[in-house]
Amino acid sequence: MMLQGWRWYGPDDPVSLDDVRQAGATDIVSALHQVPIGEAWTRKAVEERKNFIERGQPGRSQLTWSVVESIPIPDDVKRLGGKATKSIEAWIASLEAVAASGIKIICYNFMPVVDWCRTDLEWELPNGARAMRFDQDRFAAFELHILKRPAAAQEYSPEQQARAKTLFDQLSQADIDYLVMVIASALPGSTTEPMTIPQFRDRLETYRDITPRILRQHLAEFLERVTPVAEQLGVSLTLHPDDPPRPLFGLPRIASSADDYQALFDAVPSKANGICLCTGSLGVRPENNLPEMAERFGPRIAFAHLRATKREADGLSFYESDHLDGDVDMVAVLKALLKENARRSPDKRIVFRPDHGHRMLDDLAATKRTNPGYTAIGRLRGLAELRGAVRAIEHR
Repeated sequence: MMLQGWRWYGPDDPVSLDDVRQAGATDIVSALHQVPIGEAWTRKAVEERKNFIERGQPGRSQLTWSVVESIPIPDDVKRLGGKATKSIEAWIASLEAVAASGIKIICYNFMPVVDWCRTDLEWELPNGARAMRFDQDRFAAFELHILKRPAAAQEYSPEQQARAKTLFDQLSQADIDYLVMVIASALPGSTTEPMTIPQFRDRLETYRDITPRILRQHLAEFLERVTPVAEQLGVSLTLHPDDPPRPLFGLPRIASSADDYQALFDAVPSKANGICLCTGSLGVRPENNLPEMAERFGPRIAFAHLRATKREADGLSFYESDHLDGDVDMVAVLKALLKENARRSPDKRIVFRPDHGHRMLDDLAATKRTNPGYTAIGRLRGLAELRGAVRAIEHR
């Protein structure tokens, strides 16, 4: 059986560790979110969090902190690669602190300026639940008329620009403030810093000369420095895909397809260089065959985000669907992961977690605080569905 994980944001998370236990998860996916980006984690801080998770409630079902998600990679590493010596050294120090506490999987991403991007956090589904959504016209309205990125108009057809203008003209100031908050202000779990619109423009300008080739080279330079340490410590580094898996704001994205990952593995063949198989992110791109990727990259998968997205008619908009009912053939993905997992020793099992659950049932209460995508009940449903599919596959 693969290990059932759950993302937990720490002691201030509205989802308690008992909630996690009752959902049936055994493995915690967490990070020291209170540490500023670029600052090294200390062994003391990691050990304190580990003790809180694993020994903070005597008599309760055992939980294990198995995955760090994420140690953020500072902006200068993405812009400068191996020249960002101080930031890379701090990242290695954090890696060493994590490994000293026995945590052997680290998830990270290499998305410049913005992390995962949505335009709606509370899009109402036909059943009354709420999901996160990426609406291409709303995104275009933001980019063309709120951010006002100079080169943006060249990247949209006249029809797209007309739809964006019509939509923008209908937005209230509250609607505009909401879009800025969702896109620029860093969602929970983001590994980028909140930005005002002027700061956003300035940050984009620093990437003006960064091409996909250069960004990929900078990632390779980073990995060339950190993978020898990870190998020595027995740590798997798992790169999360771009979300969504295509260029945004004129920025390069280099973890969006099987070819992207293969290029990275060819550049840095270290066994510590792996993939976080996020079926929701990669599934937005129709040419990504997720079951095939799960089989092809199986030995490099230590960690998986299992969620589903549903592409809309325009091919660019999408929303978070039920875990088994999106565009991804989740059962086929699970079969591939289980096949890989069966080859491994017990201490190397794949950790998976349900990702981006809907806001539903009691979590819809106006007085209840929730993190977008990380409600208790929506993920409880997702984990139950995934666990049921796994049991069915294993007992066929």
